[in-house]
Amino acid sequence: MTTATPVTASSAAVLTEAGRRRTFAVISHPDAGKSTMTEALALHAKVISEAGAVHGKAGRRGVVSDWMEMEKARGISITSAALQFSYRDCVINLLDTPGHADFSEDTYRVLSAVDCAVMLLDAAKGLEPQTLKLFDVCRYRGIPVITFINKWDRPGRDALDLCDEIVDRIGLQPMPLTWPVGDAGHFRGVLDRRGGHFVRYQRTAGGATAAAEEHLPPGQAEAEEGAEWARACEEAELLAASGGEFEPARFLDATATPVLFGSAVLNFGVRHLLDLLVEIAPRPTARPDVEGTPRELDAPFSAFVFKVQTGMDPAHRDQVAFARVCSGMFERGMIATNSTTGKPFATKYAQQVFGQQRSTLDTAFPGDVIGLVNATALRVGDTLHSGKPAVRFPGLPSFAPAHFAVARPADLSRSKQFRKGIEQLESEGVVQVLRSLRRGDGAPVFAAVGPMQFEVAAHRLDAEFKSPVRLEPLPYTVVRRLADPTQRMLVDGNRSEVLTRTDGADLALFVDSTALGVLRRLHPDVRLESLVAGADD
Repeated sequence: MTTATPVTASSAAVLTEAGRRRTFAVISHPDAGKSTMTEALALHAKVISEAGAVHGKAGRRGVVSDWMEMEKARGISITSAALQFSYRDCVINLLDTPGHADFSEDTYRVLSAVDCAVMLLDAAKGLEPQTLKLFDVCRYRGIPVITFINKWDRPGRDALDLCDEIVDRIGLQPMPLTWPVGDAGHFRGVLDRRGGHFVRYQRTAGGATAAAEEHLPPGQAEAEEGAEWARACEEAELLAASGGEFEPARFLDATATPVLFGSAVLNFGVRHLLDLLVEIAPRPTARPDVEGTPRELDAPFSAFVFKVQTGMDPAHRDQVAFARVCSGMFERGMIATNSTTGKPFATKYAQQVFGQQRSTLDTAFPGDVIGLVNATALRVGDTLHSGKPAVRFPGLPSFAPAHFAVARPADLSRSKQFRKGIEQLESEGVVQVLRSLRRGDGAPVFAAVGPMQFEVAAHRLDAEFKSPVRLEPLPYTVVRRLADPTQRMLVDGNRSEVLTRTDGADLALFVDSTALGVLRRLHPDVRLESLVAGADD
């Protein structure tokens, strides 16, 4: 058997490089400006020369991170994008996540690969439902959160009211580092609370380039901005006196959140966010394996796969596996071992991925995200490692699906392409695929957290595999895991059905909670369990 070839670097070199990494995700409700913020961050880091618009309006190109046709058409993020760039003396790894609730499962996977999150709030809407759900995942994983109150250039709510909502609804103490001068919709700039000065922004044409900043001392700011400057100082002091003074330790233990104000579309306040990430965002730390033993950063190379994506390059329709490096140094061409299968995996085609743009990646360190091309042998949750002994990180749980539909090829002559497409979507986690003897392999059941996942699956089967699909909705609304497969016959009935997921789990589907209750009364010994990460009871 081929053995993994360990690639080593000195412990000091690995630890130094890991210390330069800042790996974070942007989370928000749809339309809060997440993709725009991703673009603005890349612009300020000078990775791109001009920021795009989500719909590519007003003569501006579309954003780099939203590359799928459905994303461009609807102005939403469906896939997760991985962007890496240098800023000051740090390497920034930014993972853009789907904002729509239907893609919560993909977002959960991305959050497993980051050390920090930026929570983007709409100045007019505050904490919206999907933001709350994503914050709950951050809380569950102990991920520190920086809050950026966006769209201050538009009419919105009072700044103190928004901060009170953060306390009341998610229990985090706001620690404002900037405070807006001027009401929402009349944005003059911000009070930099740590420096005490006024930062005034200069608008640029369409917000496509970085906004120029003018720094004014307090006396000049008071003379030029008058009552608005005085009000900003009073409000910021009021919040500080009630426990809002900035303390890095409270941020790191996820009990308080630094707060910034700005406008991503106009590139106002974005530099403050980048500087703050460099200053306080957590560096990579030792990640526990399945046994709970921390894998030290300078141990031999290891990484876990959190995302698989096909179709990013329409010319080749290749498959890219995104992996977070957890320890050691990655070097392109090394032979790693997939601990799930025990088989070697060649890393000849390793790339740095910036939206659809790619460049060859030669080395990577803890905190980095690597794109492994033509990685058809890898699935979400796999661990790669070099050397011995083997290491395996905990897998990623599947959400409890809430929508189900039978998938059939609309054109039977394309059945081969249909099966190939289903296998691809299944490996990526676009939808969960369930099968049963009752329905046969020719009629798999799609299971999804939200119905838009069905739209994406159908669109990709048609666009990428030239196999249009017919989806027949099923009436099931309640799902449980059947712990004992020998009890399958007790569950299968007119108002319930048992299907098997790719990971081997038997899922019992019920038309409604009444059907579940009837089964439990008739067969109290049937072992049914709620699914993790999204169970409904």
